[in-house]
Amino acid sequence: MTAELRAWRDDPFELLLRLDGQVRSARLDVAAGQAEDWTGLGFRLGSDWLLVPRDEVREVVPPPARTRIPNARAWVLGVANVRGGLLTLVDLQQVLGGPPATAGRAQRVLVLNAERLPVGFVVDEVAGYRQFLPQDQVRLSAADNEALQPLELGGFRRDDRLWRVISLHKLVRTDTFRQAGW
Repeated sequence: MTAELRAWRDDPFELLLRLDGQVRSARLDVAAGQAEDWTGLGFRLGSDWLLVPRDEVREVVPPPARTRIPNARAWVLGVANVRGGLLTLVDLQQVLGGPPATAGRAQRVLVLNAERLPVGFVVDEVAGYRQFLPQDQVRLSAADNEALQPLELGGFRRDDRLWRVISLHKLVRTDTFRQAGW
């Protein structure tokens, strides 16, 4: 166990989150040498095509009716009742520093696969699951997209399209996300 992880031993939940983050960040590098393929859920934000590891999203739903939350940041769109539970809706593009999402027929909500954090991320379009071979993997430059860089796990290129892999779990642990109120 690294010194950084030892510092979290008194907070088991945070320790597990950090261990999970390390495993997730290593997963793509392992995939390049040992796995047959890698599967992630593809979606679009503006003109960018992104992927998240398939186990980070519990389900994809159409945008539900929502109730605005007073004194919340603009990227917190509100809360919605989804199957009897409250789900906080977040404009993923806006929380990453982009313009507010524009409602459209293809818009969907990616529900985070986390028991203790009921949050759904609004995206412009969902492309479904995509499988990539190790030879599809590419290295990304930090200058390519500074807003996504802290969340990136890697990238793939296929048919002249770059697919950046990001972690929604990394996003929900950022200070920006944790400070959703004014």
